[in-house]
Amino acid sequence: MAEARPRTIDVHGHPVNFIEAGSGPVLLLIHGMAGTCANWEAVIEPLAINHTVIAPDFPGHGASAPGGGDYSLGSLASGLRDLLLALGHDRATLVGHSLGGGVALQFTYQFPEMVERLVLVSSGGLGPDVSPILRAAALPGAELFISATAGVGSKVGSMVGRGLGLVGLRPNADLAEVTRGYATLTDSARRKAFVATLRSVVGTEGQRVAALDKLYLAETLPLLIVWGERDPIIPVEHGRDAHAQLPSSRLEIFEDTGHVPQAASSPPSNASSPKPSPPSSTQTNGGRGSKPPRSNAPDRIRTCGLQLRRLSLYPAELRARVRSLAIGSPRCCGR
Repeated sequence: MAEARPRTIDVHGHPVNFIEAGSGPVLLLIHGMAGTCANWEAVIEPLAINHTVIAPDFPGHGASAPGGGDYSLGSLASGLRDLLLALGHDRATLVGHSLGGGVALQFTYQFPEMVERLVLVSSGGLGPDVSPILRAAALPGAELFISATAGVGSKVGSMVGRGLGLVGLRPNADLAEVTRGYATLTDSARRKAFVATLRSVVGTEGQRVAALDKLYLAETLPLLIVWGERDPIIPVEHGRDAHAQLPSSRLEIFEDTGHVPQAASSPPSNASSPKPSPPSSTQTNGGRGSKPPRSNAPDRIRTCGLQLRRLSLYPAELRARVRSLAIGSPRCCGR
């Protein structure tokens, strides 16, 4: 098993923290809102058996230093581009979760020549709907409320997790990740970065940024869409709609799984866990037919990721298509 190593590198004078493991084709794992590279810890080492896995913290998240104040999708995508180049990589498969999915889409739009394949996990940017909790966090004055409650909220979350463990139940993966993310917001710099990042993509009426009108640009790019059937943050219908727009994509929907399928708990020891099966009509039609058998979500994500190697690549064709449509360069930092 390839060992994951924490590293730090200066990019434009700002320390960027990331986890690196393995060798081979590059997989860039991009975390979500208030997340860190630790959100991928369940899948990093297995994926690293055949890949170079890089999982960074966004500026102002985790152990990375705050950025210069611009936390827009364009700026975050440019920062990831600069990180890859600083590490000596000019191509990568992007795997984006939640906000990270939106950043991965923006990265693909800005730098198509650097993208080999694209994986969207419970991705933002595919529709307006989003949890009321995130819409409320975009309200004026939300930073003061978060400042007053982050410490208490993290302790309550930990108590709930311990209580469930005492009675033999597993805490929900969504609860665990929300608790871990909320705990980081006790730090003023992290809190400011979170609020600025959130407001760049979410308003009181929902998600403010949508990539649906540009999805067709990725029609020649190998694309995997992963979602939890019970996602309470971004509805699974967004994944189904994106797959309908790009029928050549592969859609995987996990039963009894929420917003963080890569961190979902394994089945109990007395439960059967069938091996992942090849894509069936139920898996590729958005799950509208009979439901596929249950399986361990992290195992299926690992399997889907490894199977991406078998897909043909058309980065040059994608780049040519963008240019032929005379799309101007986005006005983003670091372009």
